[in-house]
Amino acid sequence: MRAEQEEDFRRFVIDSRHRLVRTAYVLTGDYARAEDLVQTALVRTYRAWHRIERRDVPELYARQIVIHLHASWWRRVAHRSERPVAFLPDVATADGTEAVDRRDQVWRAVLTLPPRMRAIIVLRFLEDLKETETAEVLGCSVGTVKSQTSRALAKLRTHLGTEAAAERAAATTRRAG
Repeated sequence: MRAEQEEDFRRFVIDSRHRLVRTAYVLTGDYARAEDLVQTALVRTYRAWHRIERRDVPELYARQIVIHLHASWWRRVAHRSERPVAFLPDVATADGTEAVDRRDQVWRAVLTLPPRMRAIIVLRFLEDLKETETAEVLGCSVGTVKSQTSRALAKLRTHLGTEAAAERAAATTRRAG
């Protein structure tokens, strides 16, 4: 690779690494796993740099790799007896930070979604990609993105509604006791 290309790649990594790790973290729910996915994606992006830098879409290329690596990992893990869990079964206590608690509830709900739905939600709402861009990253049709988004949002509403009802009941029980 030429020195100029090396410098372009170095700038690309500095500019996009944080966004790629954020996407990977939301997909995996595990910061260490997210770092590993991004590192592998950057190595693959580096190998293809001479092809993709001209297209002015290296971040899209790297994001696709992160998503595909996550999907491959998920398939391998699904066949093992060990299963990752979205959260530990610890009892949460109210400490006056309702907004943080609510954000945590939303993240846990997102982590319950199947990998493809989670990827669509991450790309559409966290990365703020359009439906067409999301379809391009995932290699599917715009109709699939629309239907999967609709189903994912319905699941999140159901999940969050159930959690909210359980929390209201627990709060009522605490006040009565």
